[in-house]
Order: sequence, then C-alpha cells, then structure tokens
Amino acid sequence: MPGNTFGEQFRIMTFGESHGRAVGVVMDGVRPGFSIDTAVIQKELDRRRPGQSRVTTARSEADEVEIVSGVFEGKTTGTPLCMIIWNTDQHPGAYDKMKTLFRPGHAGYTYLAKYGISDYRGGGRSSGRETAARVAAGAVAKSLLEQRGIQIIGYTLEAGGIRADTIDYDVIETNALRCPDSSAANRMGKAVLEAKADGDSVGGIVEVVVKNPPVGLGDPVFDKLEADLAKALMSIGAVRGFEVGNGFRAARLRGSENNDPIFRDDSGRVRTRTNNAGGISGGISNGEDIVLRVAVKPTSSIAKEQETITVYGDGATIKVEGRHDPCICPRVVPVAESMVALTLFDHLTRQEILHPKESLASLRNSIDTIDQNILFLLADRQRMVMEVGQMKKRAGKKIEDLRRESAILRKQLRLAKKLGLDLKLIERLLSVVFRLAKSVQKNLA
Repeated sequence: MPGNTFGEQFRIMTFGESHGRAVGVVMDGVRPGFSIDTAVIQKELDRRRPGQSRVTTARSEADEVEIVSGVFEGKTTGTPLCMIIWNTDQHPGAYDKMKTLFRPGHAGYTYLAKYGISDYRGGGRSSGRETAARVAAGAVAKSLLEQRGIQIIGYTLEAGGIRADTIDYDVIETNALRCPDSSAANRMGKAVLEAKADGDSVGGIVEVVVKNPPVGLGDPVFDKLEADLAKALMSIGAVRGFEVGNGFRAARLRGSENNDPIFRDDSGRVRTRTNNAGGISGGISNGEDIVLRVAVKPTSSIAKEQETITVYGDGATIKVEGRHDPCICPRVVPVAESMVALTLFDHLTRQEILHPKESLASLRNSIDTIDQNILFLLADRQRMVMEVGQMKKRAGKKIEDLRRESAILRKQLRLAKKLGLDLKLIERLLSVVFRLAKSVQKNLA
C-alpha cells in the first residue's frame, strides 16, 4: 500500500495498526554521528500517549520506544533508524459487534472500497494509533533542529468553541488541554466533560509556532514550505483544515493591512514589522516565527446513536463502544509538532545540499565520530596484536621487534609529512601505541 512514506532527503515510513502487535517507524537520511537520547524520544511519546486525563481516551498504553537499528552507543550510524512501540492494551473484542457496520466519520467504507479489505479493529492502519510512530520520528527531528537553535511549540488554541485569550508557553504543559491560557483551559475542560457525559465529543484548533527558523527553507513552485507543511499536517487523521499566518482572515483584509513592512534591524538583519505571512514569503521561510494552525474535528467515535449501513448495504444504527477521546486536541499537539519538525528538517537537509555549510554542532558531531572510529581501530589493532603475540609464543619468538617498529615508524612519518601533521606529535603517538602492543603481548598467559 503506497502512501506510507513522507519526506524527500529526510524520510520516514511508518508501519503497524491500532490493534496489531506494534506500530513503528523507519527513518532514512539521518546522517551519522548525531546524539540520540532515548529518554527525549520517550518524553515526546509520553505527551501523546493515551490515558493521561479525563479528557482523553482511557486506553492505557505505556508507549515505550525500542530502537532496533541505526544507533550505536548513543550515536546515529547513518543507516536506517528503526523504532518500535509495542501495543500492550488492545481490546479488539470491543469491535466485534461493529465489524459489519461502517462507523460514521471513520475510514472503514473508503478503505474497503479502495482495497477490498478493511481492519475493523479500531480502524487498523487509519487509526490515530499510527501517530505514535510519527511522534517517535518527530522527536528525533526536533532534537536535530534544537541543535541548530530551532524550537517548535504547539498548543490547543481553541476547544469546544472556547479560545485562549492569552499565550503563555509556560502554562501549556500544566493543564490537560495543553492550552496556553489557564483560565481558558478550565472552561475548555468543562466543555469537553459535558460533551463526554452526553456521549459526544468536541473539536478545536491547534497552533504551532516555530521559533528561530532559518531564512531560505522551501522550494518553489510546487514544494513551497507552506505546501509541504500543509500536506504534513493534513495527513493527520483528525485534521480538517490548515492555515499559515493570517490564513483565512487574510481574505477579509486589504493589502495594506495584510502586507508585512520590511526593514533592516540594528544588527543588519532583514526583518518584517508584522508577521501576517506567518514566517513564509513566496513559499520560502523569511526568518520570522513560522505560525501555523490546524482545525481538529470532534472525535468520530461517540456513544450517541448514529445512522449507518452494514457492509452488505442494509440500513442500521450504531453506538460506538470502546475507549475514545472526547477531545483529541491535546494529543494532536505533539503529533502536529512532530510533523512540522519532520518537514522542516527535510527542507533544512535540502537547503544544506544547495548551500553546504557546516554548523558548530555538525562539526562537533563529525569530530566525535572520528574520535570514536579511532578507538574502534585501536581495539581492532589490540585484538590483532594479541593474535600475533600468541603466534610468537607458540613459535618461541621474542615479543620485542625493534627493527619492525623502526620500519613502521619511518613509513608512518613519511605519510604524516605528506598530510601536514606534526611529526614529533605523531612519533610520540606511535611510541605509545607500540608500548601498548608490547604490554598486551607480554601479559599473555
């Protein structure tokens, strides 16, 4: 089934179903030498996982990530990075009564029409459960962006028709709705619980802000940055609308109101007085904060009786059983952040190909990788030295071979000279290596 891969230079492919054994992701295009902290990935997954509060589903998944390839001793190797999240709290039996019924708002009918088969257990591949894999990948992308000073902040701007009046980033993670306004969060929570008590659900708006984005991300004409961000965010199942900057509000403004005056600040940087464009001009980031919003639909799985048909075409009614979110907005927040991060890092990778430039972080990562490879080579040399020592011992030969050491030293110093290295330093380094070799061989039992 195509359509499971996202990105161009920095790519991901997710796999797994809601009530299968696991969900996961394979990432390709991650350069070697980057530090990967499993705790950071787990922290992002914990933000998305179910069972966090009364305004989210009661399904209780630990969402513990397992990295199975692409990382060695905390560093990326440059090979495909694969992460798996095992499903541990599936209740597929809850869907047995509904397996012949199409659930309104779900993909059962369209999947069946397209593929001739549909997993009725919680929607299978079309379930929001798939987004756990996106968040795992997004955590890696966010970490790589943060190394470049780029920060991504998401929050629930509106839920149940109640909108935040103030934006305080410090408040976001202090309430169940992930709202940046404590007062609005309380009112949102009441609206969500009222809908839940009525067997219903509510939707809302999630806003994502990118702080300190570089200038130049995005490729005209069809790969505009906002176009790829729209695709990324609209690929989230619960999202039904997208806008950047003023978005649809721009349709009600005059050009003089919607344009962003341009100036050069005291540091010489080109800036805009306002940010109606949301940080993107002509499909390319302009260096101002990137501001995005998505409309999140009310959760489709509700306990209210609804009209539907069976897979055989007969009329029926349905009440959706199981454990579902009365408002999905707070759990969409980390998913939206992840899709933005994946898109930005993909475009950043494309930009670096266009204008190769080593950052301080990438240079340090490269140096760390070289140092690591030196240690690997020393370990290999030591293993071979032990084998040579055992051969010498069996043959009754002396451990020390000064003639060979001198020959090696002369040869390596000639190479060091060609490479422009400090000959005295290289001579001392090789002397230490020789002493280590002799020590290993002499200590053989």
